[in-house]
Amino acid sequence: MKSDICSTSSKSRNAALSSSRAPGLRIGIVAGETSGDLLGAGLMRALIDGLGEDIEFEGIGGPEMQKLGCKSLFPMESVTLVGLDGLLRRLREILGIRKALVNHFTARPPDLFIGVDLPDFNIGLEGKLRAKGIPTLQYVSPTVWAWRQYRIHKIKRSVSHMLVLFPFEQDFYRQHGVPVSFAGHPVANEFPDIIDVEKYRTLFGIAGQQRVVALLPGSRSGEISRLSALMIDTAVLLKSRYPELVFLAPMVNESAKKLFQQALQQRPQGADLIRLVDGQSREVMSAADVVVLASGTATMEAALLKKPMVVTYKVSRLTALYVNFLLKQKMVAMPNYLLGEKVVPEFLQDDATAENICGAVQDYLDQPRKMQSLKQRFMEMHQSLKGQGEKVMVQAVQSLIGHGHA
Repeated sequence: MKSDICSTSSKSRNAALSSSRAPGLRIGIVAGETSGDLLGAGLMRALIDGLGEDIEFEGIGGPEMQKLGCKSLFPMESVTLVGLDGLLRRLREILGIRKALVNHFTARPPDLFIGVDLPDFNIGLEGKLRAKGIPTLQYVSPTVWAWRQYRIHKIKRSVSHMLVLFPFEQDFYRQHGVPVSFAGHPVANEFPDIIDVEKYRTLFGIAGQQRVVALLPGSRSGEISRLSALMIDTAVLLKSRYPELVFLAPMVNESAKKLFQQALQQRPQGADLIRLVDGQSREVMSAADVVVLASGTATMEAALLKKPMVVTYKVSRLTALYVNFLLKQKMVAMPNYLLGEKVVPEFLQDDATAENICGAVQDYLDQPRKMQSLKQRFMEMHQSLKGQGEKVMVQAVQSLIGHGHA
């Protein structure tokens, strides 16, 4: 991905950030990761359609945001991290980027700054900008209700308005005196209530008696490096018990594919079992009977597709110790939070073994009634997440920029 800034040295930052133009409405916006890019693009599209005027967006965004005109001042990957150890390795670079953005937006204050997810970066940035009189909107709440709850004080100082995806988050922020709106989860309206499974089985050439397990090791390099071998071992074990199984693994990009292929080279017994698919993660999950996946955004998509799933994750020992110390809840998968109980198996850290995951998948495959019951719970969850996203987004922005649009 190309960016207007290719170097993070202070000299190149200042030079690249100095260019400007004078539009009617300027919005600063920062997103990280593929999911944030998609969310940011959806928000940008809603504002372009809803405000009815030419808007300049600049900050940090991925390819989808750039297609809509966002000027990305740094590569989106430069602010994407996994775990405390990743932060420690790149702390100077990250702080340098944030300082450059503060200087840029202070020199040419936008009408509004929007942080899209990426809370550990964005909320700190929002605090500095709000202190300088720039209104701030955070789109996607951090999981402050689950862990590191002390962050609510910083959020209250930094965020002019919080735009949340889940209904229970609205209640949490109201209790703490933070202006908030529930927009609904944007992907909830993208998914039909009932999926045409046969359509997607046909797409991938799945025969009538075959059953499909989708393997999603994540989108970040750290996730893929830690989870690929685990998923390959799980596939080998499952295949020995269920010869009719087919394994599909969608790869988010070429880099992810290479990492997974490297793991396959070290475990050649899995090479003939797992079919790698370029992208098409939703299509792959739609064709699946069961999904094994990394904890993250994909768990919501799997739930909205009404798919039985097994969630797994591994981080470094340092990150794990830090997270466990501050965790308020004992669940990580968002569908479990939303349903109020651990309906989806979670295998984390030392519990993330091929034997454990295989056993959980086996429970699904051997108990059709259990699968059907879970699908019904996901259907109820799906309905609760539908909101008036575009309308709420526009209203929140209007309240902050004070332009009084109709």
